[in-house]
Amino acid sequence: MPSPHPASLAHLPFFITAPGESDILLGVAIAALVGAVLVGGVLFLALHSLPERIAHKAQKLQMEIVAVLCLLALFTHVHMFWVAALLLAFIDLPDFGTPLTRIARGVERLAKKEPPEDKTPAKRTGRGSHPHA
Repeated sequence: MPSPHPASLAHLPFFITAPGESDILLGVAIAALVGAVLVGGVLFLALHSLPERIAHKAQKLQMEIVAVLCLLALFTHVHMFWVAALLLAFIDLPDFGTPLTRIARGVERLAKKEPPEDKTPAKRTGRGSHPHA
């Protein structure tokens, strides 16, 4: 080990390195900084995707709206989008499409018209719902 400068103290602290030696404290600080940034980023993204994970069992349209609001919040840093996505994820929206479709088909049957072909698979509701019936 090279001798310290004549004007220095006899006992130097551990974090002061001699000329030409590697700085251990700098390496530890770099590793801690990189680790903190990675852990912080993972926690941020996990928190940011919380509304999408909550709404994964919701209707398709509701899930898409929540996902779009989360993306808007991520890229614009407008926190109100994230709050709106979180609130929408917790709300169970009623299914208006199925009853309205059934009403429309019933009215068409009353009018003796053939209902238009539906592209969604038919749900089994009882008599006459079998595809080969």
